[in-house]
Amino acid sequence: MTAIHVPVLAGELIEALDPRAGQTAIDCTVGGAGHARLVAERLGPGGTLIGIDRDPAAEEHFAELAAEVACDTRFLRMSFAEGLETLVDERVRADLVVLDLGMSSLQVDTRERGFSYAYDAPLDMRMDPDIATTAFDLVNGSESRQLETIFRDLGEERYARQIARAIVRARARAEISSTIALVDIIASAVPAPARFAAGHPAKRVFQALRIAVNDELGQLDAALPLAWSLLAVEGRLAAISFHSLEDRRVKRFLADRARGCVCPPELPVCVCGREPEADLLTKRAIAPGPEELERNPRASSAHLRAALKIREAEDAG
Repeated sequence: MTAIHVPVLAGELIEALDPRAGQTAIDCTVGGAGHARLVAERLGPGGTLIGIDRDPAAEEHFAELAAEVACDTRFLRMSFAEGLETLVDERVRADLVVLDLGMSSLQVDTRERGFSYAYDAPLDMRMDPDIATTAFDLVNGSESRQLETIFRDLGEERYARQIARAIVRARARAEISSTIALVDIIASAVPAPARFAAGHPAKRVFQALRIAVNDELGQLDAALPLAWSLLAVEGRLAAISFHSLEDRRVKRFLADRARGCVCPPELPVCVCGREPEADLLTKRAIAPGPEELERNPRASSAHLRAALKIREAEDAG
């Protein structure tokens, strides 16, 4: 039996999804296959697990899992938005959909892929090694204003302008080709009192570059309505996010599905006829408890949200 990856918020996710024998489940972000395994074990021989991931390493983990579980399995090596669109075109219906957003532990721990500011590695950050643009390309090829926008909008970096300008000055002398070289430039641009006031000074810039390289927010915006459309009535969608840009999108999407009447408040009766499509299974985002954080400090920013589909949109009214 292969080594089992222990995923974030595992118990909470299974409680929200409530996987049952014979169901069809879609894991949109296989990664180390930890969540996929927990779901597959509950689907049984009559169930089906569909895994989606653009990372070839995730495909290997899924293949190992597929050899060990009783349910039927299928893997789509593509981004989760593309994978979900493929399943929509095939008219697949799912009982469960899960998205574990951001980068996986296996990506962070593979040093040469350049996701971490803790290791010296090439500036890569591609989840799919077949895509063209790398973090190196963005850092060395983007104008100062473009870099500032990336760092501010995708990393919520307070010192985005200073860091962007420092990068442009540094690359005028020599290409910025490694993670450690970039970390040093970022640290030099951030005022000393702020360098370690809220974690590592490079954390937000690395997040921003990774999101930009992989179009993570564009993927999420496309994936959420596709995932919802695949769900059968009484199906469940769960998403784990790791920063506010993701969590806000998931929260808004699920809240909108759970919303009924949208008539102006001054109208005495509803004329829109809109009915809620969802019941929220998590009224607030669920975060890891102290025991999990002690075992896995990387889980500290995780937030889980989930919803139950109670009707199809076209049935409203």
